[in-house]
Amino acid sequence: MDELIARYIQYLQYERHASPHTIRNYHSDLTQFRDFLKQASSTRPEPAAQIEITAIDALRVRAYLAFLFENERKKTSIARKLAAVRAFFKFLSRERLLAENPATSVATPKLARTLPRIMTEEEINEFLDRLAQGAESGDPVILRDRAILELLYASGLRVSELVGLDLRHVNFGDGVVLVCGKGNKERIVPFGTKARDALSAYLPVRERTLLANKKSTAALFLNLRGGRLTARSVDRLLKKYVRQLVPHVKASPHSLRHAFASHLLAEGADLRAIQEMLGHKSLATTQKYTQVSIKQLMDVYDKTHPKA
Repeated sequence: MDELIARYIQYLQYERHASPHTIRNYHSDLTQFRDFLKQASSTRPEPAAQIEITAIDALRVRAYLAFLFENERKKTSIARKLAAVRAFFKFLSRERLLAENPATSVATPKLARTLPRIMTEEEINEFLDRLAQGAESGDPVILRDRAILELLYASGLRVSELVGLDLRHVNFGDGVVLVCGKGNKERIVPFGTKARDALSAYLPVRERTLLANKKSTAALFLNLRGGRLTARSVDRLLKKYVRQLVPHVKASPHSLRHAFASHLLAEGADLRAIQEMLGHKSLATTQKYTQVSIKQLMDVYDKTHPKA
């Protein structure tokens, strides 16, 4: 089974162009599934080494699901692990290594539908304005971090897309950035003047970082050693500034993406245009921001209307 898992991971990496984060999660989830099967087989007459992929049926997948319910706290985590197993068997079926997918008939646990907490325009403006004030000191780290966060909110990029940007992907004249999204699909996304100003102020910092480390790289956003910045670093730096500047707000790189979309929608932007900028394959994925905007509208109504 290890060889089949490795083959699937290579498929995700080289054919699907999945992100490193996705690949790590799938590998971890499938390894856990393999370990469960080995442990379960130890109570059976046959030794674990004789487990064949063709012997795995829906009953064993359901037993794994029951095991997860006993040991996992979050239904979202259980759903993700089941999705990994289902996708793995789908791949094996397509490669004609299995006659059918045994996980198809196993239902995904129902998840509670919760609307994400979106930072308001006032909260975003307060946060970015305070960060801009801090950048006036000329601190190279703050100049870089301001450029990162301004661009995240201005363009709605996924954090993996942002750290994957090269300098050549940014067109300052037109105010657009060329993004390589999921499935290696490219799209062009605009950004505003504040992001452009923040990026322009950061570029000299980038050059000095490369000179100081005697390096040459195409990456737009660099760490202090002159290498490409990681998604985890962006998550850490955002949370650091949120704690310092707007401690009453909770935020993550993905919440800035949510804010980007919901604020555009609130100002009357077309849902199809938002879908294109976000790089969503399905309009249904983008439509969740409609629900967020309606929820915010109802909150305003309840708080302000005299007969609410």
